[in-house]
Amino acid sequence: MDGVLQYLRSHGQGFDTEIAAAIGMPIEKVRRQLADLSADGDVLVCRSIQFKEGQPVEAMLCRVSGYIPPASPGRKPKR
Repeated sequence: MDGVLQYLRSHGQGFDTEIAAAIGMPIEKVRRQLADLSADGDVLVCRSIQFKEGQPVEAMLCRVSGYIPPASPGRKPKR
């Protein structure tokens, strides 16, 4: 679980397929670990359906629970 959680902490969020490819782990194992982490409340998971070449592809978009990414650089609108 450390590899999945560490990937999410360093990248902010990612799809399960991206995580599996990045850490070199089978997708089934990554999905099981994400389900365990989600049950513990460490990770937020959102199921997503993307269409690639007209075919639906199911994926899980994940991010660390309570993580707020830093603001992007550049000018911000005034309140």
